[in-house]
Amino acid sequence: MKLISYQFNGRDSYGAVVGDRVVDLREIFGTRAPDLKAFIAADLFSEAAARIATATATLPLVEVRLQPVIPNPGKIFCIGLNYGEHIRETGREVTEKPVIFLRLADSQLAHGEDIVRPRVSERLDYEGEIAIVIGKRGRHISEADAWSHIAGYSCYNDASVRDWQVHTSQWGPGKNFWKTGAFGPWMVSADEIGPDRKMTLVTRLNGQEMQRTTTDMMVHSIPRQIAYISAFIPLEAGDVIVTGTPGGVGNKRTPQVFMKPGDVCEVEVDAIGVLRNGIRDE
Repeated sequence: MKLISYQFNGRDSYGAVVGDRVVDLREIFGTRAPDLKAFIAADLFSEAAARIATATATLPLVEVRLQPVIPNPGKIFCIGLNYGEHIRETGREVTEKPVIFLRLADSQLAHGEDIVRPRVSERLDYEGEIAIVIGKRGRHISEADAWSHIAGYSCYNDASVRDWQVHTSQWGPGKNFWKTGAFGPWMVSADEIGPDRKMTLVTRLNGQEMQRTTTDMMVHSIPRQIAYISAFIPLEAGDVIVTGTPGGVGNKRTPQVFMKPGDVCEVEVDAIGVLRNGIRDE
């Protein structure tokens, strides 16, 4: 099942993508699940599948305005330095525990929107990643149980403002500029992507491949990320974990490559689809 959050005729909603149409799930579930986060928390996937199969009221996908997959996540955790090639290009060492920083929901944007290069910097870099969306609450989740806590998967571009990222030892400012965290185009439910699925992640800038990896190359696996994070705070339905970027970032190339107005950046995951965003100046 492909699930999106969107706006249509000025109304926020969410739905399932079926071909080139959208089934409005907010219309079906009403106050039981007014948004996608509530839908996930209520575990309405099976009921939705049955309702989608007989739905007649649909919208053209091209007519809805997409939003970030989860517009209102309680928490967004990002994993840094999680692929060997990226660790080597940064000159750092593999860490025993995952490197974690936070993103704010206000920094996110949707598939098809323009990532905004801020007026205070021209060092806007791409970071293609895979995002997981948590499906149910858990604390001290074991690695063995971690897969059962995943609602689905999406593409993410953790676009980073590099000079602001290194102002201090804390990365927060460079990772939280307005409209730099692209999230979409949809969430593919976990029942369609098995725990043993090796996914391929590719980032392209203006059609040129800049990054490529597979999920088996992660230093800290998805179950390990979930177990580690849930040891210090409960994970809730709708929380997001952005699982790390591979080598090939623009900041570490010779010459360096930064995104500029008019560019188009794509993050493709073979099991999910393509997240595409233009670039514009603030």
